[in-house]
Parts: sequence; structure tokens; C-alpha cells
Amino acid sequence: MRSSSSELLLDQQEELRKRKIKELAAAKKAKAAAGRSCREQALFYSTSLLAVIAMSAGSSLLFLVPLYVDPAISTLASNFVTEPVTCITTRREELAGLANCSWSSCREGCTSDAYHCTHIYVSYNDSKVEPYNTTEDAVLLVNIKGCGYPPNVLCSNFTDKYGHEGTEFPCYHSRENRTVVLTHYERDEQVGIIIHYFAVPFVITLATSVALCVMHCDCRCHPTHQRKSRRHRIQDLSDGSISIGVDLRHNSSYHSDLVAIRPDM
Repeated sequence: MRSSSSELLLDQQEELRKRKIKELAAAKKAKAAAGRSCREQALFYSTSLLAVIAMSAGSSLLFLVPLYVDPAISTLASNFVTEPVTCITTRREELAGLANCSWSSCREGCTSDAYHCTHIYVSYNDSKVEPYNTTEDAVLLVNIKGCGYPPNVLCSNFTDKYGHEGTEFPCYHSRENRTVVLTHYERDEQVGIIIHYFAVPFVITLATSVALCVMHCDCRCHPTHQRKSRRHRIQDLSDGSISIGVDLRHNSSYHSDLVAIRPDM
């Protein structure tokens, strides 16, 4: 009799489990048929937009930093004078070969090796630092790297304008290395390049990444050990109550069986 009652209990539990599975499946089908809610759609489209912005801004840094940010930082580090001095072209050299073209006054393209290069040398007198302080054979560069890309840098125009001997023009020399001379220098322009081409994309990438993390990650601190211990305690209590209930059922059924088979006195 005890085995039959336990089998009956197991059958009831199995029936309840099947019924629960059917209810969950029906609820899932109904939710899928109803489609996404407005909140879910807003979350989906906002996530897609933020992800595209983060990837675009992060990828742009890979190109903007070597092409614009690094030359701007190098220009500021060279500490050029803010007031121009008068430069005079002393000579121009047209060279060929990798050994002779370690640098160039102007080169279109900054990534490939130069086999042909132009060296332009100038002299200038910075009377503000010291009277009759003349620097000979200073190197004239189109920018701090000596290279660039059209239309900002056109080496043919640069050479025709500054490459003829005896040409006078305003120039800016470096305080760190007096043999380096530029034809154009504005400190605010270099600072603006760093802000627009590095700071802005970096802030956008950081802000969108944080927004995505907040939207899809639970960054709050939870006392996990307390929750686990409490969960184990609840499970222990539930298991104990179930076992007690099962024992009571078995005892009651067993007692009824004994009463049924007791002979009449």
C-alpha cells in the first residue's frame, strides 16, 4: 500500500510538471505573437545607434591620431616662436636614393619611403633673442613632419615659392632646435586639431561605451554570499516540509491500512 501511494504522489507531481511546461510554452508563444513592446523596440534601436557611433568614433581615432594628432603634438613640443622672422633661401638640393632622403622639405604622402626628395636650406636673423644672431643652413619644412596630403600640401607649389635661392619670406623657427623652420605656425590651430581630432572622438567613444554598459550590464554590487545562503536555507526548509508532508501521508495511509486489516475483537 505504501508503494502504491508513493506512485500516486509521483504521478501527481509529473502531471503538475507537464501542466506547468504547457503553460510556459503557451505564454511564450503568446508573447512572440504579440511582438516587441515599445520599450523593447526603443532599447533595440538605441543600442544599435550607440554601437554604430562607438565603432565609428573608435575607428576614426586609428586614422586621425597618426595623420593629424601626432604632428600637432610634435609641433607644440618643438615650441616654435609666435612672431615670424625673415628667412632667406640659401640653396636647394634635389636628391635621390633612400640614403640621401632620410628627410625632405616637402613630400606628398607620409607612409611610403621617399626615393626622390628636395632639401631647402635657409638662413635667418632672430634679433629679438640676440642682436646679429644669424642661423645658417636651417632646414625649411612644410610642417613638422615634412610631408602631407593634397590639397593641404602641394609640394610643387611649395618648392616653386620657397625653393629659389635668395627668396625672402616670413618663417617660424623652433626654440628647441633652431635649425628647424616652418613657413606657417599658429599655436591655437594646433590645439584645435588635438581637440577636434582626438578629444571629441575619444569622449564620444567613452560616453557611448558607458551608455551601452549601463543599458545591458548590471553594474550594481550585490551581496552574493548572503543571497546564496538564504536560498540554500529556503531550499532546505522546502525540502524538509515536503519530506514531512510525504511522511505524514505515508503514516496516515499506513495507519488506515492497519485499521482496515485489524480483526474485530
